[in-house]
Amino acid sequence: MTIETFQSYNFPFELRKEIVAFLHANLDPHETDAEAISKALNYIPDRGGHLLLGYSKQKEIIAACVINHTHMDQYNPENFLVYLAVEKEQRRQGYAKMMMDEAVKVTHGDIYLHIESGNPARVLYEKYGFTTPYIEMRYKK
Repeated sequence: MTIETFQSYNFPFELRKEIVAFLHANLDPHETDAEAISKALNYIPDRGGHLLLGYSKQKEIIAACVINHTHMDQYNPENFLVYLAVEKEQRRQGYAKMMMDEAVKVTHGDIYLHIESGNPARVLYEKYGFTTPYIEMRYKK
């Protein structure tokens, strides 16, 4: 797998629909709101962040990672890892680890993410040193 990194200055607008469709098809069901995926992608050229795309030898997207810059580095981590997905047929080959290696390399500052406690990807994140120092509480209207 080869990884290409995009930011605001080189964001691949022409691939937006393909990336949304890829993430929609390869994320857990609770994360697959196409409108939310699109908003997270739009944030990168508007406010900052990174898009990492992993390509197969045939130049097809087999992994994607969306990181939004929070602009809250005084009191929260600077980077929010919004999505990390590997094509379902390509999993268990180390591609998520490769994407995480690149994500850590290209970001400046701390990274946070939201993950459900039973998600098997939690093991990967914990290997990178992610911890759970807080309990998140939400009030829904």
